[in-house]
Amino acid sequence: MTSLRFKVVDEAIRRKAKEVALPAERPSEYFGMYVFNRDRMRKYLPKNVYVALVDTMENRTPLSRELAMNVAAGMKQWALEMGATHYTHWFQPLNGGTAEKHDAFVEHDGHGGMIEEFSGKLLIQQEPDASSFPNGGIRNTFEARGYSAWDPTSPAFIVGTTLCIPTVFIAYTGEALDFKTPLLKSIVAVDKAATSVCRLFDPNVRKVTSFLGWEQEYFLVDEGLWAARPDLILTGRTLMGHESAKNQQLEDHYFGSIPTRVAAFMKELDVELLKLGIPVKTRHNEVAPNQFELAPIYEEANLANDHNLLLMSVIHRVARKHSFRCLLHEKPFKGINGSGKHNNWSLGTDTGVNLFSPGKTPKDNLLFITFLVNTIMAVYRYNGLLKASVMSATNAHRLGANEAPPAIISVFLGRQLNEVLDKIEASTSEEAITVDDKAGFKLGIAHIPELLLDNTDRNRTSPFAFTGNRFEFRAVGSSANCGGALTVLNTAVAAQLKLFRRQIDELSATGMPIEKAIFTVLRDYIRECKPVRFDGNGYSDAWKQEARERGLDTETSAPLIFDRFLTQESIELFTSMGVLSKVELEARTEVEWETYTKKIQIEARVLGDLAMNHILPVASRYQSMLLDKVAKFGEIFPADEAKQLAEQDRLLIVKLAEHMKEVQRQVEEMVEARKVANRIADERAKAIEYHDKVLPLMESIRYHIDKLELIVDNEMWTLPKYRELLFLK
Repeated sequence: MTSLRFKVVDEAIRRKAKEVALPAERPSEYFGMYVFNRDRMRKYLPKNVYVALVDTMENRTPLSRELAMNVAAGMKQWALEMGATHYTHWFQPLNGGTAEKHDAFVEHDGHGGMIEEFSGKLLIQQEPDASSFPNGGIRNTFEARGYSAWDPTSPAFIVGTTLCIPTVFIAYTGEALDFKTPLLKSIVAVDKAATSVCRLFDPNVRKVTSFLGWEQEYFLVDEGLWAARPDLILTGRTLMGHESAKNQQLEDHYFGSIPTRVAAFMKELDVELLKLGIPVKTRHNEVAPNQFELAPIYEEANLANDHNLLLMSVIHRVARKHSFRCLLHEKPFKGINGSGKHNNWSLGTDTGVNLFSPGKTPKDNLLFITFLVNTIMAVYRYNGLLKASVMSATNAHRLGANEAPPAIISVFLGRQLNEVLDKIEASTSEEAITVDDKAGFKLGIAHIPELLLDNTDRNRTSPFAFTGNRFEFRAVGSSANCGGALTVLNTAVAAQLKLFRRQIDELSATGMPIEKAIFTVLRDYIRECKPVRFDGNGYSDAWKQEARERGLDTETSAPLIFDRFLTQESIELFTSMGVLSKVELEARTEVEWETYTKKIQIEARVLGDLAMNHILPVASRYQSMLLDKVAKFGEIFPADEAKQLAEQDRLLIVKLAEHMKEVQRQVEEMVEARKVANRIADERAKAIEYHDKVLPLMESIRYHIDKLELIVDNEMWTLPKYRELLFLK
């Protein structure tokens, strides 16, 4: 007898992916070929229109409707020449993905025929149904109108035969219903605040840009095996499955040789992404079996975020061509490394200065320390809010487990930078800072030593680590929209920089020299935000207790963590910086609770169905076989000998009965718990009920199912096991 499990494996292995015709040119020759980038703009737009559009992209100046008409004409001509037949406004609703409605480039010509048409009006604005996307109560079902509006700072691109135009998405009443709108506002806020601080050092600075370099982790599983796991199909993760005897404990997968099938997939994926203007650079095996990572060169944050969302669409399409399924869930497999999306964040000036890079002069290093300390201060002040920005039903499974950072936001700096900050804290403006020459520092008039690039170690357990010339926000989940975390980070840093500049101006007004004022304020900040600096093991129980004593946010319940969006401090932060209104914050938090509930609800229903319709019938059949075997022993052998021979089988029968009884009892209890939760009208209370009552039952049911997996005959177990899912053939 051949099990279904092996049938689907064999079938998947026999299926060969189609040969992929890859470009013969160098990547630099086809990079961005499907993007209406500056080269295409220069070719297809009148010079004055091109200059105005570039000015809008770089300086966010308004673009008139007349100029938009010219842009639309040039964009349409290019798209038609590229074989496009449709266009769409590509936006980022609060469901975490992207949305698009395709319209053809056709209109009546007035003579019974059709003409290709695409006006500036269609480029600038469309009207998706705002009530059909998550909106947190801002829109009723009968109030459907909403608007998508063109974002000129992110270039249009072509996917298949459709011209995709990146847009924001807002309600008829003006509130943001997407991730892009607040992200753009936060970018403006941090630009304004950071530029003001930079001018204390260099009056020539006119603009500060926030940059993002994401690192996308993902799993690949064989498509045939994926198709035999309803939990993977419906939830993106395995709701049951005993740990494989071998997983990642030998640490032999990380940076190992890439499997042939995977290498072919990666090669095509790179080509498709490069054609779309996504500057992918790095690919490698990650820690867990079947886990991989992809990372691009840094880009401006808004564009980088758009590119990451586009990647998450393309990767699924390319994976299927190679008989894979791509899993972007943060924790698809229990007991091994989960998947994150590390957000490498930095700020840079239009004068070419990375504000998180140590310099060669005392003045440069004072600038560096200023932005370093203000960022740490922002993380300290808005500790819980930053955690809320990365929390979700899916990421909650990952945080604090198997190399993922814990659900406590702390900042890692490394020994060298900690020593510098400690010396500043202990000094006065009249004292000199002396540092061991072996560390490579030099004394400067601003009491800030020369620092070395890459002067920190790495700490995998730190959710927010300084890594040489940037901060790495490691707590962001693999399936998340980076815009959520970046919006909070940019806004928090902007508010902190604004406060810093105000305090400097107040001290300067008393006659204190600028340099001394900066040093004085920074020293106070270093002392105040010290509790958030931690370079130790974030997994230890001792740290959890210490973090609590330091006053850091140690809450682990996702529904309660979402409360951080609605504190008075958070509301004042977002409203004062012009990023989100109170109504928008309330709506988004409502969406967070609702989404959390729905995801746990779906998982519970899938688990209950699998338990009752897959697991228990299989276990029951195996139990019947054992009972039949024990009975036949009695027919053939004398009673004493039969009892001795059947003893092991009797033990298995008892174990099966115990686990089966618990599975059935707890599934029924879980169904009742869901019914109770579903009757709760308040979304927050409902999410808490699902977290506190339903989720623990799911974990307990899984425990008993995983025990059954170890007992039941391997040939009878219909679901692919971890040892098959995690090791590609």
